Amino acid sequence: MTLYATRIHADTATLTVVSHDQGVASWAARYFGPWWYASGVEALGPDDSADGDAVVFADVNPRLAGSIAALVAEDVHDETEYAGARTLVARRGSITYAVQPDEELAYQVDSRRLVVAGHQAEPVAVAAARLVRESVRGRLARAGWTVLHASAATRDGKAVIALGGRGTGKTTTAVLLARSGWGLLANDRVFARLEEDGGVAILPWPSAAAVGIGLLDAIGRYDSVRARLAEGERLHPTQHPAVTRALVDGRRESLRRQDERELKAQFFPDQLADWLGLGLSAEARVAGLLLPRISPMATAALAEDDHEPSEADVFPTGKEDRYPDVFGLLPATGAPGVAALAEHLAGLPRRSVVLGHDAEASGALLAKVADELTAAP
Repeated sequence: MTLYATRIHADTATLTVVSHDQGVASWAARYFGPWWYASGVEALGPDDSADGDAVVFADVNPRLAGSIAALVAEDVHDETEYAGARTLVARRGSITYAVQPDEELAYQVDSRRLVVAGHQAEPVAVAAARLVRESVRGRLARAGWTVLHASAATRDGKAVIALGGRGTGKTTTAVLLARSGWGLLANDRVFARLEEDGGVAILPWPSAAAVGIGLLDAIGRYDSVRARLAEGERLHPTQHPAVTRALVDGRRESLRRQDERELKAQFFPDQLADWLGLGLSAEARVAGLLLPRISPMATAALAEDDHEPSEADVFPTGKEDRYPDVFGLLPATGAPGVAALAEHLAGLPRRSVVLGHDAEASGALLAKVADELTAAP
């Protein structure tokens, strides 16, 4: 049978996705191509690897999924939540076996050979993309890269990053800058590393980009997104069904979960350009920081309040809010130099801004401030 493959490259980390299903391999190219470097390559055999790089084998294979599920059930295993789903995990030596019964997905993972099998192509493709990102993240962490809770926009190789807690306006900041001609590098988290020359390099964290219904409306894209959905096009499958229903029904109010977190539209990376008209970028050096705060009734303006970057802005290496390191792909200790990175970021020029619901005014203010932050040579 024909094997299809996509090679993914970010800094020094390289990984290949291999599948008998062309759609699974193409999904990887679509998901990672806009921000990391992804290309189709000659497929590898099931026992091969490329120059020591990791390989993700991802297939619709109910028989293999059932075999792994039986192994986990018979062995001593733990139960956890991974990617929002109940997950049973067993370990034998260096190999981790896991099964997600409700998703009909099974995994067999070591550091170089990562296997995911399931009953349907789309869940397999989504699971494979997660494994790719976690494996690459582990390799980048070992090379000194840290994940910041930040958005980022770039121009001419220079970047401004927006820091702050959930709901402060990081995504809004990056999207409004991208509408002003900047490149969108990240909307919620970003890889960062303090370089030997004292600069801070950043790389994207590829993921479905979450954009609130209110922001879609504010930037004038609500109606076009609604029309495309009505014609049968789809956003990312992790999007909550309530968001899809609201968009199709023409409801423009923000949606909230029971814990008050906003439910947002989930866009593939390539849809940010195709659906929302935003330019994307793949790497840059940080020139300054933006500290946004959204106040719906306020006029966009500079603010006095401040947020000094600290290690609190870093995602712990071994734990994500949705993706704990169940497969042991991340280093046991955090990336070196986190404190030094935070200290360097704290020394960069930064501006606090209040953003209102007037997208044009907020975007103009952000563009002006970002230009000032990146103007220095």
